[in-house]
Amino acid sequence: MSETTVSLKRRKRRINAVSVPAEAVIHIIMILFCLFCIIPFVFVVIISFTSEESIRQIGYSFIPNEWSVEGYQYVMKMGAQLWRSYFNSFFITVVGTICSVLMCVLYSYALFRPDFKYRNFFMFISFFTMMFGGGLAPTYAVSKQLLGLHDNYAALIVPLLFSPFNIVIMRTFFQSSVPTELIESAAIDGSGEYNTLFKIVVPIAKPGIATIALFNALAYWNDWFTAMIYVRDAKEYIPLQYLLIKMQRDVQFLSQNSASLGAEAVKAAVNLPAQSLKMVLVVMIVVPITFAYPFFQRYIISGLTVGSIKG
Repeated sequence: MSETTVSLKRRKRRINAVSVPAEAVIHIIMILFCLFCIIPFVFVVIISFTSEESIRQIGYSFIPNEWSVEGYQYVMKMGAQLWRSYFNSFFITVVGTICSVLMCVLYSYALFRPDFKYRNFFMFISFFTMMFGGGLAPTYAVSKQLLGLHDNYAALIVPLLFSPFNIVIMRTFFQSSVPTELIESAAIDGSGEYNTLFKIVVPIAKPGIATIALFNALAYWNDWFTAMIYVRDAKEYIPLQYLLIKMQRDVQFLSQNSASLGAEAVKAAVNLPAQSLKMVLVVMIVVPITFAYPFFQRYIISGLTVGSIKG
């Protein structure tokens, strides 16, 4: 090994080296950052187990005067409808994410290919819809009257399938990580378009696919507005988010208008866990989707590792 190579390695080692005090400061900063991210959610969980009387007396606190599960008991009174809505949310999120990711990959791959004749035209259509939308009224008319999207699962999946923003992200990722020479070599070897896409391009593009899959999963899981518009009579299709929002609105209405509804309404409003119920709803919505993050993170890290090895 030459002296030049040894000196370069030593210089590189010095550049990458971090002193012990600097490493300690970095660790402290990262720990504080993690605490700032975790503490608010822990606070929400504590409030969800706080009694309504304690909230009235001392407000929100990490150490309440009285613990209670009134909020969770109130939600559980919905019975079968609650678990049906949970199933609906999981089903819509899984199926919608798979379909939207597949559509995004196919569309963006065509835009990525320089030999696709009409790629500028389709890119313009995608970008134009991202800048200018048709509005709620024409969207509702097309979805419900033309496509028949109402009171079914398709009404909750199809409107969110296409995302121009995700198309731009995926096409950019293809351009930065997939060399066109690799596709040309596959074509010379007799590989078809779908074979090239799913066996050569997709394994390289795992980090980008995992990213847009996470975006789509969050969009489907948190969506309640679509259900409010397209689900009117069929309660068996109501997702969890819309069900809990309806419950919260009913509780707020009863709390704010109990005086005008009679003595029975006033008595019922006093016993309602109005404040803790809000935090219960947050916990019930956030906790399930939280488990999706480690799953997508694993694929992102593995995809980056594969890309670095191939590079």
